[in-house]
Amino acid sequence: MIGTVPTDADVVTEAHRLMERATSASLAVRVLGGAAVLMRSEGISSPALTREVKDIDLITSSGERFTVAEMLAASGYEPDKEFNAFQGRRRLLFFDRPRDRQLDVFVGDFSMCHVIPLGPRLVLDPATLPLAELALTKLQIVKLNAKDRTDLYRLFLAHDVGDGDGELINGARIAELCSRDWGLERTVTMTVDRLREGLAASGLTGAERSVIGGRLDRLSERIASHGKTQRWRLRARIGDRMRWYEDPDEP
Repeated sequence: MIGTVPTDADVVTEAHRLMERATSASLAVRVLGGAAVLMRSEGISSPALTREVKDIDLITSSGERFTVAEMLAASGYEPDKEFNAFQGRRRLLFFDRPRDRQLDVFVGDFSMCHVIPLGPRLVLDPATLPLAELALTKLQIVKLNAKDRTDLYRLFLAHDVGDGDGELINGARIAELCSRDWGLERTVTMTVDRLREGLAASGLTGAERSVIGGRLDRLSERIASHGKTQRWRLRARIGDRMRWYEDPDEP
């Protein structure tokens, strides 16, 4: 990590470059967001699932945020010093000014509408979050937008739902996390229902809709059939009478 090196214009190539530098420095940092979805679905060519991804999102452990910041500075990224000084325990912000690219680094467990714990699973896959957690970063969004919906369709078209990791979306892992947290299950189930309902107007082919729909159904079945914790059951009694999620748009 000596000296600043030029960045790459292609977001996937650039994300891979950063992960190669992180690996050489033995850093626990992985890609998430739209760039990670593209990295895990490079064989998908459906016109309905094409969208521009310009920025890069990373996530690292709390103990490595300073070393990751040094790596990014040496990789061509300018830190937002004021933001990082105030928010660095949870998030770091960098810019690739020549390419008008923003790079966000989430620190610790992923936290937006809900908290997605990572722990040792952060480094389970070599470049991105595991597919289960990558999907959950989108499934946990209460106010799902068109880009997030496209990313989820793309992931579920590229990968089947199963009970393991690697090239499977680990439905058992998602169901386990939902079984501990009624609010997370409420949002994930709501998002899956919206995805299923939106398939008809998605622009996807009949075959693509069938594949995605079947995989969403398998995920729903795993979540519904998984045993629930006492904490889940207590929160379920309150239901929607109390807000079950955080609003990341609130100050």
